Amino acid sequence: MTVNELKEILENFDGEMEVKFSYTAPDYWRTQVAADVNDADEGYVKYSDYHRMSKVDEDEDEDSERVVLLS
Repeated sequence: MTVNELKEILENFDGEMEVKFSYTAPDYWRTQVAADVNDADEGYVKYSDYHRMSKVDEDEDEDSERVVLLS
């Protein structure tokens, strides 16, 4: 998703609504939980075979992609 796509989605919501990040907890029931979003920063990620998804890349090597990280 790009920043422009995210802006387009968010413009349909009330600007006073709280924003959360939902994910599946590592519990037995695979509960959907929602964490606060407190900040947005520029960072770098690269694919991790071990995690089977992107991971934050502190080294910014040639395999890294520049992204916006919500935390």
